[in-house]
Amino acid sequence: MKECNQCGKCCINYSCGGLTASTSEIEYWEIHRPDIYKYVSNGNIWMNPDTGKQIELCPWLRKTPNENTYTCDIYLNRPDDCKFYPVNIEDMIKDECEMLEPPDLCNPNQAEKILNQLMADSRRSFGE
Repeated sequence: MKECNQCGKCCINYSCGGLTASTSEIEYWEIHRPDIYKYVSNGNIWMNPDTGKQIELCPWLRKTPNENTYTCDIYLNRPDDCKFYPVNIEDMIKDECEMLEPPDLCNPNQAEKILNQLMADSRRSFGE
């Protein structure tokens, strides 16, 4: 399995209503990151602050000029859904994640172990 190459597929695939944020995340944004909080409406994230409708693409996703990579403007304060993705090999296959390599598809149990090692830092705060 490769390291993430910032292809942006996960961000693009889940931008339009596919993400959630916990009450504590939303409360944190309200107090400490009002720039993020303005995209929250009735507990839903990435809503247009003017219309209240779901935004098609995450407002914090930025395409790197002249490259096929993306960055996140709120990386350190992104929702846990973003921090914990990819959750499992099945999701990665469905989303055509570019971290996967042919051996991962042949041995998904081993690939899952590698994924858990790669994601250890992102998932550390989960449950702590």
